[in-house]
Amino acid sequence: MVVFFMKLFLSITVLLICCLANTGFSQEEFLPPPSKSITKIPFFQLTGGIVIIRGLLDKIPDTLNFVLDTGSGGISLDSTTVDEYKLKRVKSDRSIRGIAGIKLVDFTYSHTLHFPGLNVDSLNFHINNYNLLTSVYGVKIDGIIGLTFLRQFIVKIDYDKFIIEINSPGYIKYPKGGYLMHPGFSAMPYHAATITDAKVVTEKFLLDTGAGLCFLLSQEFVDDSSFISKKHKLFPTQTEGIGGKKIMSLTVLKELKFGPYKFKKVPTFLFDDDYNVTSYPLLGGLIGNDLMRRFNVIINYPDQIIYFKPNTHFSDFFDYSYSGLGIYEVDGEIKIIDIIPGSPGDKAGLKPNDIIFAIDNVFGKNIQLFKSVLQNTDNFHRVVVLRNNKPIEFKLKVKSILKNN
Repeated sequence: MVVFFMKLFLSITVLLICCLANTGFSQEEFLPPPSKSITKIPFFQLTGGIVIIRGLLDKIPDTLNFVLDTGSGGISLDSTTVDEYKLKRVKSDRSIRGIAGIKLVDFTYSHTLHFPGLNVDSLNFHINNYNLLTSVYGVKIDGIIGLTFLRQFIVKIDYDKFIIEINSPGYIKYPKGGYLMHPGFSAMPYHAATITDAKVVTEKFLLDTGAGLCFLLSQEFVDDSSFISKKHKLFPTQTEGIGGKKIMSLTVLKELKFGPYKFKKVPTFLFDDDYNVTSYPLLGGLIGNDLMRRFNVIINYPDQIIYFKPNTHFSDFFDYSYSGLGIYEVDGEIKIIDIIPGSPGDKAGLKPNDIIFAIDNVFGKNIQLFKSVLQNTDNFHRVVVLRNNKPIEFKLKVKSILKNN
């Protein structure tokens, strides 16, 4: 009997040890070396949340402006920048694709980007013409920093302090109070989001810091899903991207949710994806930086993780303004180039090639300030333009798309 109980005790002991082992008390996990901070780079933002960082290229003494763009599958330089500094071009059979077209691009090889405390060498830039983007933002766009750069580091973007911290790959402890996202990665990150309008649909969307808008949807996805209420009014508008200008529609959706975060009454662009940018049905569209800037973000390409934590801009008002004006900086002047027929700008009597001298109490040649003023809706704006070298005053009432949806 004693022998029996001894055997029973040993069996129970062995069973308990096995159970404890299976619950993880004996687990071992190998961690990569900890990530280390390499440098911190200040940035500034343009309308729509576009992030601009400044750096040096090779031994060129002039500081260049780069858009930080998770929607870019490479790294690029503006063609005028390449020509100005006489960088060597090499023909290629490779193409880039944007919302307004597909084009063959040349390359310039083996360059080094310099930031304070960081040099990144052996970079091969494709070459594209960013004159249109320069005109839209009134700031010289010398290039776009995308996948080729981002995949080498962990990048922390602090939209409260306007600081980007570059870290080495490795183990990182994410701060509390945010959401750890495991997006899909092709060349660019994408993640599921849920739209609530006439009905609820869930689809995958590109996470694009280089898009100066909140939300953009492929018209094919919209037509197939039939989730937008027929009561919504669509406003014809125009945006700019790779390949040129693109006519789109603008409306307001009831709700957008990704991860645990919900946004109500989201301004949304709808476009005919003629060049298959979204590769629908792989993706339904993209989430742009006017929404992503409401979080402080950690972009960890090496581990394919993006971390979102709401910041002080989380509850900022969306831009619901609609003027129908395409305003650009041309030869140092702020000009109206495009006007949507029937839009508030058209009804006010403004015309293409009018040079904007002042809007309300804002004078000068700062396109960013003029665009900010025109985000104020419903009130009449006093717009003074030079037409044939003569000043003319107009009253422009910018419409709110929110009140019509």
